[in-house]
Order: sequence, then C-alpha cells, then structure tokens
Amino acid sequence: MVPPNTKLGKRKKKLNPFRRAVLRGLGILLPPLLTIAIFLWIGNTIADRLLEPLEDFARWAFVETADIQPAGNIHLDQFGLAQIDGADYHVAVDNRLVPLKVYDKVESHIGKQAIETATAKEIYLNYIEREWLRREYVIPVFLSFFVLVLYLLGKFIAAGAGRFFWNRFERLIHHLPLVRNVYTSVKQVTDFLFTDSDLEYSRVVAVEYPRKGIWSLGLVTGESMLDIRSAANEPVLSLLVPTSPMPFTGYTMTVKKSETVDLNITVEQAFQFIISCGVVVPPQQLMEVFEARQETAVPAPLGQTPISNTSNVSTTP
Repeated sequence: MVPPNTKLGKRKKKLNPFRRAVLRGLGILLPPLLTIAIFLWIGNTIADRLLEPLEDFARWAFVETADIQPAGNIHLDQFGLAQIDGADYHVAVDNRLVPLKVYDKVESHIGKQAIETATAKEIYLNYIEREWLRREYVIPVFLSFFVLVLYLLGKFIAAGAGRFFWNRFERLIHHLPLVRNVYTSVKQVTDFLFTDSDLEYSRVVAVEYPRKGIWSLGLVTGESMLDIRSAANEPVLSLLVPTSPMPFTGYTMTVKKSETVDLNITVEQAFQFIISCGVVVPPQQLMEVFEARQETAVPAPLGQTPISNTSNVSTTP
C-alpha cells in the first residue's frame, strides 16, 4: 500500500491562455528580429570599420589636392574676388583663395554669415561632403571596390605564393595564446558557411554513442577504410557525429553498418535538431503524428491487416 504522503508524480502544469499566447507570439517574432539584428550588426560593423575610414581618407586626399591658392600679392576687388589664369577665385577668412563656383555652392548651403568665418579647407571640405561623398555615390563605389578586393584576395590565396604567406600568417596566429582560441572558433564557422567543401553527406543515421542505450545522430560520409572493413568482417560506415549546439565540430568514427539505424530525415533537418539541442524535431518524426495515424486506422477483423480511413479501397463486382 502506498503511503498517503508519497508523490506518484507531478503533472505538468499547463500555462494559462494569456501566457501561452505571449510565448507563442514571442516565438514567432523573435526569429525575424534576431535575423534583422544580425544583419544590421554586420552592416554597422562594415560601415564603422571599413566605410568610414575610407571616407576619412578620401576627404583628406581631396582636401590635400584641392585647388586652394595663396592670396599673397594678388589683387582683390571690393567683393574679395580675384582672377588666376582666367579662373575666378574668392578669398576665405584665412587669406587663401578657393574657386568661385566652390565658394558659391557652399554659401548656398550654409549661408553667407557662416561662410565668412570658414577657412579655405573648411569650405572645400563642405563642398566635397555635399558633392562627391554623398552616400548614394559612396555606397555603390564602396561595394564594387569591396567585392573587387575580395575577388583579388581569393585569387591570391588560391595561388601558390598566396597560400604560402597565408599559412605562415595562420601559423603565427596559432602561437598567440588567447587570439588562437577565438580565431580557431571563428574560422570553423566561416569555413563551414563560405568554403566549398568536398565533404558530402549521403544520409542521416542513428548510432549508439557514446555507449549502448544512448543514441546520437550521425552523418554518413563514406564507407571508411578497407582495413577496418576487413577487421570488422562486415560492411562499415564512416560517420561525422556533430556536437550541439554548434555542429561545426564533431567526432569522426567508423561503425558497423548493422549497428546503425537509417533515419527518415534530411541533412538540414538533422542540423536543426542538433542546433536546437533536440527541441526542433522533424515533423515526420513527431510522436503526435504517429498517434494521429494510429487513431485514423480502421480496426480490421481478426487475421486481417488494418486499413486506414484515408486509403482508397476498390471493390471488384
């Protein structure tokens, strides 16, 4: 007889409708928000670390090569205008001359009072910002330049000399205690996402690993080595058993083919299952689907095979 204070088991407490609806809405809204946030972070990082430094360099280069002339002994009229080689110039507050068209363009933007206190470089910098370094011009040029650099870098690394220098660089990185850990982890992710790999997964299987009674997903990569097959005295398979929640690393092992179970799931569904730590189960592998199929089956008379309500049964007169 079971004592009255013994707990036979706690039933899972159901969420109230309000909390269930909030969690369902969060589950729907969170994936697109995180996706947008990741892409925004990538875009902001590229803009802060690459685009803005290049813009600063372009400003400096344009200003250093700008058409700014010293006033010196050049005659100025009552409006502060002068002519040099037939071109009109206007004097700035620092007694240096800028082209009249540049001066007039900036004055139309910032006003007469502001331009009268601006130096020649400040006037030219404002002109460059508004005429040459506008984002609708800069971004397409930057993207074209960025893609060109990536193409040339990829070609350089693919060549023998480029691969040699890159290997030396990575060897140097691997000698740095803290940097090598971060670099190795990031490189594994980028290699998985962007590198053309010769590794192809033929199917997904389940194998009892790391011990009997514990099942792990494995990706079949081949038929392993002939010597192992001879030692096992039966067909074997080489598997990659990924780790959760980042399946970019795992264990390579060879197992007997008879000790594996073929799974009716795709490689993408296997990765979703591994990344989610078993939360995202392929629809065709859900227990609820199996139970629903069993409930729709029509009980058959003794000695006959049950048939489903959804099956088409044809009778011949």
